[in-house]
Order: sequence, then structure tokens, then C-alpha cells
Amino acid sequence: MIMRYLSIVLFVLTVISCKTQNKKEIKTATIEFKKEGELSILQRETDSLLVHFDIEIADTDYETQTGLMYRESMEQNQGMLFIFPDVAMHYFYMKNTEIPLDIIYIDDARKIASFQKNARPNDETSLSSEVPIKYVLEVNAGLSDTLGIQVGDSIAFTKK
Repeated sequence: MIMRYLSIVLFVLTVISCKTQNKKEIKTATIEFKKEGELSILQRETDSLLVHFDIEIADTDYETQTGLMYRESMEQNQGMLFIFPDVAMHYFYMKNTEIPLDIIYIDDARKIASFQKNARPNDETSLSSEVPIKYVLEVNAGLSDTLGIQVGDSIAFTKK
């Protein structure tokens, strides 16, 4: 009986000591931008160059699901281009995304079809393309307005 009692006391003390030990903070590695191509946005009326971006390309399931998650920052001349295998309605959210973004939805003719401007960090609200699209470009929030990017403008891109 005493042995059983001691076993229970020892178990309880072990559980309590495990819970009260300082937990080690888990540090994640910083994810660096990796240039995988270049993208230009051309004005719809004049076909003149509005802006040029260095881009990372997300074209696998894993890359399109994680996107810019866990990034601490992004340069003004950088973006991420998502390339989908299909033309369809697509939905994005900002879970685990630490920087505010403009999400630019682009159709299969490479014309800008719609925007989600100033998407808030870590917001899990679903952000719809509103129309069927094939591509999405994510850039720093506010850039689409600053650069005057509009629905109907077109993109051209090259992969490295």
C-alpha cells in the first residue's frame, strides 16, 4: 500500500515539475526572398511599363499553400507570383502572413482582373478573386495604388 502511495506521489511530483519548468522558446529560421523570375506590369491603354518586380514563383501545392507566410518583410521591388494549373475562382487568406499585402488577381490572358488591397496580417478572412483567374501576384500593401495599377493592365513575366 505504501509503495502504491509513493508511486502516485512520485508521479504527481513529476507532472508538476514538468509543467513548471521554463519552456524553451522555439525560434524559426528567417525565410529569405529567392529570385526565380521577373515580372512587369504594363498599362492597359498605352502598353507602357508601370513597374518591374523581381519575383518568387509559387507553382507547387506546397508553395501555393504557404505563399509568403512567416516572412518578416519584403522589398518594394519584390513580389510572389502564384501560377495555378487551372482557371477558376481562387481564395486567399493571410493566416501566418506577417506583412500587409495587395493581392492582385490575374486572368489567363494575363490581364489584371481584380484586387484585394491592404490585406491585413494574420487575418483568416477568405479573400476571393471574384472572377475566374490563373495567376495571383502578391506585393507590399499600398503599392497598387501608389503605382496606379488598374483592372485591365497586363503582366509579362519570365522564369529564371
